[in-house]
Amino acid sequence: MFKWKKLGLVFKPQEVEGRSWLKEFAQAPATLIFDDYVRVYFSCRPLPDEQGQYTSYSAYVDLNRYNLFEIVNVAQTPILELGELGAFDEFGTYPVSVIRSGSDVLAYYGGWTRCESIPFTVAIGAAVSHNNGESFNKLGKGPVLSCNIDDPFVLSGPKIRRFNDRWYLWYVAGTEWLENNGKPDAVYKIRMATSEDGLNWVRDGRNIIESRIEENECQASPDVFFRNNKYHMFFCYKYSLNFRRNDRGYRIGYAASDDMVNWLRDDTKVGIDISEEGWDDQSIAYPHVFELDGEIYMLYLGNEVGRYGFGLAQLEGDLS
Repeated sequence: MFKWKKLGLVFKPQEVEGRSWLKEFAQAPATLIFDDYVRVYFSCRPLPDEQGQYTSYSAYVDLNRYNLFEIVNVAQTPILELGELGAFDEFGTYPVSVIRSGSDVLAYYGGWTRCESIPFTVAIGAAVSHNNGESFNKLGKGPVLSCNIDDPFVLSGPKIRRFNDRWYLWYVAGTEWLENNGKPDAVYKIRMATSEDGLNWVRDGRNIIESRIEENECQASPDVFFRNNKYHMFFCYKYSLNFRRNDRGYRIGYAASDDMVNWLRDDTKVGIDISEEGWDDQSIAYPHVFELDGEIYMLYLGNEVGRYGFGLAQLEGDLS
């Protein structure tokens, strides 16, 4: 069993001033490490409009590399513009995952648009930065990964990695919509795509993590980390219905693999759970694992899927 020591809440969006587009939520943290600071990308929202509708933006906060609780900079503007009228990302960019590619930084993100019979749909877009990840230009108006015969509904939650000169994109795919007191809720599972160039992707529409708590278990944020000759995946999961502000909300799970194709799930090893009280006493979600100066850390969300920011935990021992 792993053991994560919770270090506390790192970033709270409600404390940021002067940015009308960044009022609440700091969702899906993802790191890019520099010499003196760690840049953490996240997705945020302005206050809802008169109809109660949200729009999602993506931004970053820079943390002192030697004191991850010291904020040294917050993005002045969103890193990505919203899509134009009718585009797949007209109403939001959430979540985002980044990776260096030579002197550039690539970002893969979930682009949101609103629908009529369901509240939203999502596809995965890509963008490039030529200024160390301060801002990104989309590679095109459309997504790099969208619905097909095997993935008929939502595609979201991209996590980009590169192993042995091959690109891997873990994502979540909607498998169906369930009626919930007259409102639809999506069921989504973790899947994987591979690529030789980061743009053209091969996928087989296969769920790679078995469900545990129920058949319609929802899974998200498949973060893969290679350590000690093994691939470790930390992800989150919840019940499909009636999961808000109760014990049916997100928890963090764990799976391991030798080949990234076959995964053995064992949540008893994960070593982190909700707190007895505080900002993460109902839910923990969207884990992101990274190594910094010989230590392994996890960024994660608390209650209401990051409405009040993200926190940090440090691994005691090693991943094996």
